[in-house]
Amino acid sequence: MSSDTNNIQIIAGLGNPGNEYERTRHNAGFWFIDQLISHYNLTLKSESKFLGDVAKLNTPSGNVWLLKPTTFMNRSGQSIARLAQFYKIKPEEILVVHDELDLPPGTLKLKQGGGHGGHNGLRDSIVHLGKNFYRLRLGIGHPGNKEQVVGFVLGKTPQNEKTLIESSIDKSIDSIELIMQGDMQKAMNQLHAK
Repeated sequence: MSSDTNNIQIIAGLGNPGNEYERTRHNAGFWFIDQLISHYNLTLKSESKFLGDVAKLNTPSGNVWLLKPTTFMNRSGQSIARLAQFYKIKPEEILVVHDELDLPPGTLKLKQGGGHGGHNGLRDSIVHLGKNFYRLRLGIGHPGNKEQVVGFVLGKTPQNEKTLIESSIDKSIDSIELIMQGDMQKAMNQLHAK
């Protein structure tokens, strides 16, 4: 492993807390964390000092914190930053998982850095962390008209789309060990393969 490799120490899934948001497309990041929690048989604990629900995963390369901010989407960065500052974790050791309008359901992309593309959770994360963190973008599709975006991301996900999104989450969990070890190129090759 090259020395410029950063192990991922925080995996934060973006979403909105509360039952009314549970099945909305905007909560794809929360779905990811829920899948990961069940994959590793962990339990989330509410941590008010981190403004979120947190679980600790012990891996061969160290601890990885799984986080669901409970601040609502547009303030997610505050929660991630609190956890990162407390454990002295650098932005490039953070993976933020979020819904992505520019990708169709069932597709996903892993990348480092970049803008927020109008995503409020990313916008706040960039304010608090800078741009250098990793993003796992889970495709949710686009309504076709930017006036409809808010209703679309906060709308209930039709079952056929949810199935596609869940299959992309399963696929990304197959590569999560590589991601946590910081082997991003190999993870990207796996994830982006058709």
